[in-house]
Amino acid sequence: MTGASADALGFIRLTEVGPRDGLQNEKRLVSTAAKVEFVDLLSAAGFPEIEVSSFVSPKWVPQLGDAADVFARIQRRPGTVYSALVPNERGMDAALAARVDKVAIFAAASEGFSAANTGGTIAEVVARFVPVVRAAHAARIPVRAYVSCVVRCPYDGAVAPSAVRRVVEQLLALGADEIDLGETLGVAEPEDIERLYAELASVLPPARTTLHLHNTNGRALDNARLALQLGVRSFDASAGGLGGCPYAPGARGNVDTAALLAMLVSAGYETGVDGAAVERAISSITHVLRADAS
Repeated sequence: MTGASADALGFIRLTEVGPRDGLQNEKRLVSTAAKVEFVDLLSAAGFPEIEVSSFVSPKWVPQLGDAADVFARIQRRPGTVYSALVPNERGMDAALAARVDKVAIFAAASEGFSAANTGGTIAEVVARFVPVVRAAHAARIPVRAYVSCVVRCPYDGAVAPSAVRRVVEQLLALGADEIDLGETLGVAEPEDIERLYAELASVLPPARTTLHLHNTNGRALDNARLALQLGVRSFDASAGGLGGCPYAPGARGNVDTAALLAMLVSAGYETGVDGAAVERAISSITHVLRADAS
């Protein structure tokens, strides 16, 4: 899994999700040119992975309806993986045509969120991804599997760590190459993260997961510190703290890339990411969003 081999070096792998998870909830459409510039500036920062967009139907996520155009126009930096979210076989076909380096599928740890976000039960969603994973592996493309609502669901309330473990087991059996644990509402406390990883210990170690934190209650960095102590070595972050989920009412932005990077650097970890370049990317997209709002 991602990040495991770098553990001994004190290296933390950061995946920048701003172009996809950060922008997907913006109500005003961001131009394709602005998205391309955003991704190119993030590439210059040296991220090992950037989640560029999503091949979900524009009917459901209009903001990302230009995914193919964005992929066609970005300047790909050697050493950076350019990934995209895919919901089904049609999305997988589009992702392959766009020459993505990695695809991400998404399930939930709660039935309420699964129904709202994907229109099916957890079991139905996992089954839906069988041909997607098969196609990805046939094309030698790795698969990231998100598990949303690993602590709390906006519809079902508290989510038991055992429910998360069951979904993780299903996704691993499906053939997922990477498990990404999404704290979708941003309400977790460090003890929630500790309980989660204690439950998952029999399935996979912390170093073989990616942690996706939101910052609704201001505890994302505290949760990241605790995760680091537990052995997590791979995190998602969003430039400028952009983000939120259309199907998670009240869930505000992801953990801010610059803030997480500063915390990691001050703690002595290496990331290979240029903080000044990250700030330039944040400045660029912030200027666009403010101009669109005026």
